Amino acid sequence: MIMKLSLKQLSVYLFLLVFGCGVGIFGSRYLLLKNPSFQQLKNVTMASPPESVVPNSSNGGIGSTGGDNVNFIATAVQKVGPAVVRINATRKVANPISDALKNPLLRRFFGEDEQPIPQERIERGTGSGFILSEDGELLTNAHVVADTDTVQVTLKDGRSLEGKVVGVDSVTDVAVVKIKADHLPTVKLGNSQNLIPGQWAIAIGNPLGLDNTVTIGIISATDRTSTQVGVPDKRVSFIQTDAAINPGNSGGPLLNAQGEVIGVNTAIRADAQGLGFAIPIETAARIANQLFTKGRVEHPFLGIEMADLSPIKKQQINQENQLNIEQEAGIVIKGVTDDSPAKRGGLLPGDVIQKVNDKVVKTSAQVQKLVESSQVGDIIAIEVNRNGKIQTFKVQSGAYPERK
Repeated sequence: MIMKLSLKQLSVYLFLLVFGCGVGIFGSRYLLLKNPSFQQLKNVTMASPPESVVPNSSNGGIGSTGGDNVNFIATAVQKVGPAVVRINATRKVANPISDALKNPLLRRFFGEDEQPIPQERIERGTGSGFILSEDGELLTNAHVVADTDTVQVTLKDGRSLEGKVVGVDSVTDVAVVKIKADHLPTVKLGNSQNLIPGQWAIAIGNPLGLDNTVTIGIISATDRTSTQVGVPDKRVSFIQTDAAINPGNSGGPLLNAQGEVIGVNTAIRADAQGLGFAIPIETAARIANQLFTKGRVEHPFLGIEMADLSPIKKQQINQENQLNIEQEAGIVIKGVTDDSPAKRGGLLPGDVIQKVNDKVVKTSAQVQKLVESSQVGDIIAIEVNRNGKIQTFKVQSGAYPERK
């Protein structure tokens, strides 16, 4: 009897040790799966750049406002900061340790009617968001509010309000939330279509629970495909920036020098160092509008896997897919999904895409943008080079399959 009690106590102690470690780790992990690694509190407000590099009105920046040490960064933050919110989310999930203890070999350490471990546990996470309308429409990342019905929204003025999750789109990682309030500060939406690497980028959010943190950097690149970024299940051409984006920044705004929102920060790479990514504001706004009006989003779907060609890539694709591609530039179709619109429309692996709806395309990101900007059911004309012969196929897009 004494021996049995000791083993039981030992099992409980071991569980508490493992569970405690799990909770500690989870505090920075929940709802931020696939986020960048903890960057040791690099998210601090950056000192103003030298006067010689501060943008002025002639090159698109706000410029200095005089001798009061207020530069274009501070001016942009003062404009947008009040419209940036903290979002705290909680959800119940199955406890894997409870499931493991159902094993008969472990159950003998506990009474048959005893349930020593809760079957569910509460997960908590913090993210960011920003206010789109004076009556409380908010935009954030889908992974911040996934699997929750309500969240707690904290405004910069200190008010804490319950928010209702109106819609979530996991394909683009965009979600919308509604709070009951009036006369709220709002952001101004900008244009991300003409961004050039080297332009200023300002991020505002709540990394690691540090509210209203500002970081600054530049636009590092545009039109990063989901595959390049490492999230092939998404349908977004990302903006890349070196402005620090840490866990908790997700859902916050990325600004240009004028204080306009050009993207939605999304921390998605666990191995990223000095790399941040944002969803272009045009994509986020379009998805948000559909979520607010319909509660869901339908994405057009062709069912093709694409890759941008290069001499080395051509050899690799030919070997891996048993193809005979001769072109060394363009967009090759690596694969076609069975029973997909592309399959029914006649597209084949090895086809090299040249035009979509009579528009010349040179990268898979351009193809993805053109398809995504269409409606489900539209007829899309795709011109391809097939074994040296130019052919055009008309494909009727379907709805993106729901993820199970």
